Amino acid sequence: MADAGVASRRNAEVMIAEGLVKVNGEVIDALPAWVDPAKDKINVDGRPLRAAERHIYVMLHKPAGFVCTNSDPEGRRLATELVEHPSQARLYPVGRLDMDSSGLLLLTNDGELANRLTHPRYEVHKEYEVLVKGRLEPSDVARLEEGIFLPSDGDPGSRTRESHLKILRRDPTRTLLTMELREGRNRQIRRMLADLGHPVKSLRRIRMGPVRLRGLAIGAWRDLTHSELLQLRKEAFADAATIHRRRERTTKKTVSRKTART
Repeated sequence: MADAGVASRRNAEVMIAEGLVKVNGEVIDALPAWVDPAKDKINVDGRPLRAAERHIYVMLHKPAGFVCTNSDPEGRRLATELVEHPSQARLYPVGRLDMDSSGLLLLTNDGELANRLTHPRYEVHKEYEVLVKGRLEPSDVARLEEGIFLPSDGDPGSRTRESHLKILRRDPTRTLLTMELREGRNRQIRRMLADLGHPVKSLRRIRMGPVRLRGLAIGAWRDLTHSELLQLRKEAFADAATIHRRRERTTKKTVSRKTART
């Protein structure tokens, strides 16, 4: 009953004790009670118990040119259409990756985990590989890491949260870097770099929390491994103390890099 979302385990026990549960037409009012949801007909308070939904977790290497939504009034191509999962479950993108960007996109029907992975409060960081026009200088890196004020439709806007950058290579005409974000505003990286005069030429997400994009061709997908899912859930459902320590480590890392530059 708890797995089917009817009630918590404790409340389910109360409902059984009150005689509100029937199995194959017989009232079950004592525990333990052994049933097979796949074979037995279970009714709770006069209503059939719906089967518990099996959660699916998929990693997709999203190509550019696809939108991260389950329907699009403009008729653009959907990233979800690239995943033909044998379960036929309706999967939803975890967060957004804009149409012009590529890379790691998680899809699931587990709404609770999806919320934990995308809400800034839980500090699940995302990392991107970015190619920009022009040579990114140390002063640009410092400004990006400290945060840039971005306006927003309908409100005055605000400064972006601290982020981390690493220059991979650069020449006078372009710079390749990785950028780790603690939040996910609409087209945030593109807007931040454009503000500094370095428009993005290509952008690819390569990590979400502990899960990295590895071994997948563009447009291909696979189920998350058991190990990946365990690591992802551990990070997403960390307690408040762990999240606070994670935030402190991020702040210390930023301060040490500022000190090194000065």
